[in-house]
Amino acid sequence: MLSAASLPLVLIVFAASALVVCACGIVMTDRADRIADRTGLGEAMVGGLLLGAATSISGIVVSVSAALDGRASLAVSNAVGGIAAQTAFLALADIVFRKANLEHAAAEVTNIVQGIFLLILLTLPFAAFTTPEWTILSIHPVTLILFAAYGMSLLAGRAAHETPMWRPVRTSDTRTDAPEEDEEDRRRFSTLRLFSEFFGLMSVMGVAGWLIAQSAGQITDRIGLSASLVGALMTAVVTSLPELVTTITAVRKGALQLAVGGIIGGNTFDTLFLAASDVAYRDGSIYHAATNEDFFWITISILMTAVLLAGLVIRERDGPAGIGVESVSMIGLYAGAIALQTLVF
Repeated sequence: MLSAASLPLVLIVFAASALVVCACGIVMTDRADRIADRTGLGEAMVGGLLLGAATSISGIVVSVSAALDGRASLAVSNAVGGIAAQTAFLALADIVFRKANLEHAAAEVTNIVQGIFLLILLTLPFAAFTTPEWTILSIHPVTLILFAAYGMSLLAGRAAHETPMWRPVRTSDTRTDAPEEDEEDRRRFSTLRLFSEFFGLMSVMGVAGWLIAQSAGQITDRIGLSASLVGALMTAVVTSLPELVTTITAVRKGALQLAVGGIIGGNTFDTLFLAASDVAYRDGSIYHAATNEDFFWITISILMTAVLLAGLVIRERDGPAGIGVESVSMIGLYAGAIALQTLVF
């Protein structure tokens, strides 16, 4: 579609699509918060399941489109680069939330359970890479395990929300998840309208994601940048902007569990980018076609997730510059990874 377009036009399409993705993310946060109140599922569950998956729709379109075009490195780096970027966004949200450490105030067992499954899902691509390139119809068996493990994470998260086996200690800084809608809001936004608008915005984001994938491919070819660099630091960050917007918006609204759950749930869903890309990639196992640079970003994502989980469990109330040590560590890990990506690889 964009192969005949000039480079300036390609860059304009890329930037315009990014703006569309951001705008949709702002509205979707409000609708997700209302859906959490209306359905009684809770902010952490809706953030992890509905908002996290919805804001990732443009990213999965990028990865699948790249895989269909035979761009394995772009598909993989977009997926795992987005996970690292989104985890760093949570540290930025901690800076915005000045009352206490965000991980302390947003204590919720559902988010911890989702984070544990995220670590499991991120290690599976390494299992594929270190085993022979067995495929069934060009699909590696680990892809099927990824889909199954994601389904298990949803069941475990729901069970943790409905019948938790332990609860975090409540403090004066802990923000509880309580419905905030009044009767006027319920009259203005019917449940059908909430879901219709939410999924309508998802469709728009999907189209924007496809345009981002097409323009990113052209940028890779014409400027001569590595596919891993474009995927991890361009398409991944751009398609992750909804998570940044929705996280900051949720924090400002006081929906802290929705903010944390949206990031962790979105990251968990993003591991399915790899599975979907393997299905779309027709030249064998995408895990074996990926480069060392791509697996470097998987490693960074695992480290950042482990640090985040430590923060959610330890629940430090204060830290350097008014944010948690885990937030400082996540920013440091992400910044260091960018430096290595641009200077060493």
